[in-house]
Amino acid sequence: MLQDVRALVFDVFGTVVDWRQGVAREAAPFLARHGAAGADPAAFADAWRRRYSPAMEEVRSGRRPFTRLDVLHRENLEQVLPEFGIDPARVPDVELTELNLAWHRLDPWPDSVAGLTRLKAGYIIAPLSNGNIALMLDMAKRAGLPWDAILGAEVAQAYKPSPEAYLRTAEVLGLRPAQIALVAAHNGDLAAARRCGLRTAFIPRPTEHGPGQTTDLRPEQDWEVVAESLEDLAGKLGL
Repeated sequence: MLQDVRALVFDVFGTVVDWRQGVAREAAPFLARHGAAGADPAAFADAWRRRYSPAMEEVRSGRRPFTRLDVLHRENLEQVLPEFGIDPARVPDVELTELNLAWHRLDPWPDSVAGLTRLKAGYIIAPLSNGNIALMLDMAKRAGLPWDAILGAEVAQAYKPSPEAYLRTAEVLGLRPAQIALVAAHNGDLAAARRCGLRTAFIPRPTEHGPGQTTDLRPEQDWEVVAESLEDLAGKLGL
C-alpha cells in the first residue's frame, strides 16, 4: 500500500486541526468588544481564510520574498476587519496580536492525536504545512500533536503547492520523494505532492469549511490510500 515509505508528512490546517471552529471561537469575543457582536464568527473565520492563498501567491509568484505565515495572517486580519465594520487602526496592537495567535491555538480533530500516535510507531511523522515553525510548535504543544520534527514552508522557504515545498522537505529528511507520503484532506495538495514523486493518502474532512462544504468530500484521483480518519489510516497501515 505504502511500500518503502519511511515518513508520513501531513497537511495541518483542515487535515489535522479544525481551523474554522478554532478561529471562530477566538473571534467571537473580539467582535463583540469592537461593536460587531451581530457578526457571525464563522463567517469572519471564512473571510480571514479566503485571504490565505492569495497572500501566499504573492510569495509563490516571486512578487514578494518569502514571508512567514504569521506575518501574512496579521496583514490579512487587518485587511478583513473593515468588512465587519472594524477599523484596525482603532484596535490596540496587543489585541490584534492576540487574535492573530488564534491560529496557534487550533483544536485537533477528535481522531488526530490518537491517530498520529499510532502512526508514529511505524513512521517518521511531521507536518508539511504552510504554517511557520513557531505556529506549529505552539499548536503541537497545546494540542498534544506528537510530531517527530517540525517541517513545512519556513523550512523549505516555499509555500505549497510549489514543488520546492515538497522536494526540499524530502531533502531535509534525507529521503527520496517516493519514501514519503503526504496525508491530506485536500485533493489539490495531494496532486501537487504526487507530481513531485511523493506517495499520497487522502483523509476527508467534510466539515472543514462548515456544514455546507462542497469541496474535497471525496478522493478525486486514485490516491494510494483513502481512509476515513487518521485512526483508520493507522489501521490500514497495520498499526
